[in-house]
Amino acid sequence: MNEIKIFSPATVANVSCGFDVLGFCLDTIGDEMIIKKTNKKGIHITKIEGYDLPYEAQKNVAGVSALAMLEDAKPDFGFEIEIFKNIKPGSGVGSSSASAVGSVFGMNELLGKPYNKTQLTNFAMKGEALASQCEHADNIAPAIFGGFTLVKSIAPLEVLQLPTPKNLFAVIIHPQIEIKTSESRAILPKKIDLKDAITQWSNVGSLVHALHTNDYELLSKSLTDVVVEPFRSQLIPHFGDVRNAALENGALGCGISGSGPSIFSLCFGNENAQNVAKAIRNVYSKTEIPFEVYVSKINTEGIKILNTNA
Repeated sequence: MNEIKIFSPATVANVSCGFDVLGFCLDTIGDEMIIKKTNKKGIHITKIEGYDLPYEAQKNVAGVSALAMLEDAKPDFGFEIEIFKNIKPGSGVGSSSASAVGSVFGMNELLGKPYNKTQLTNFAMKGEALASQCEHADNIAPAIFGGFTLVKSIAPLEVLQLPTPKNLFAVIIHPQIEIKTSESRAILPKKIDLKDAITQWSNVGSLVHALHTNDYELLSKSLTDVVVEPFRSQLIPHFGDVRNAALENGALGCGISGSGPSIFSLCFGNENAQNVAKAIRNVYSKTEIPFEVYVSKINTEGIKILNTNA
């Protein structure tokens, strides 16, 4: 193989109660990337479509993660990267992680798959850190592993794959405003009350148990964030109205996707998801803010190959 085209999916991080550790993978939103072997050593970004992003490898998250892998693999050739960006940067559904994951996944395939999923996650974290000023894997892990993931540890990196209930659907509303991850992290408190910490880790444990037991009622009770959402929700126009509309129309839970401004709802079944999508669309239709709404099954496969060329 000398060339590979891949689909690198959008993801939802935090999942309400799991700040920086929980995430899940989406099926209907994602970037496409083409990775090619080239005789010219190094990493060369040759095409970017969709959004205005840097071509210099050291300034592009896909390039930074690719350079980290290249330094470790030391092949006697280089790679060209083409990025077809469908996920708006700063949208809250893992735009930077999709780029970071796509380059290393494609390179790994062209190298003969010397690295496992955890190692790929480690390389991709280097690119993600360029966007958010810190290494974290809550978006990267679900994009690589698929489904729900829990990042047990960063150093050493340990990712746990969690089960995905088969009737679980996600609804995403993306207000067309940008919230930078670095800025949304800056507003968070350095200390929290012990009672809030207890509530939060209780919800994380309950959510993990709910996923393992297909307990949708418990899952619904667990999707509450008392630590991060009270601060970040202030940056998202009409967040409370969207959340109320989703819950009133049967959503299991509703929260901020990553650092926002996207808002996710988890729903039982496609019919309920479509009803929730309609309700939250109605909320934003009354504002002057442009927006997109997506309905997606949970993507249990993660990043995938679209085609290859010898």
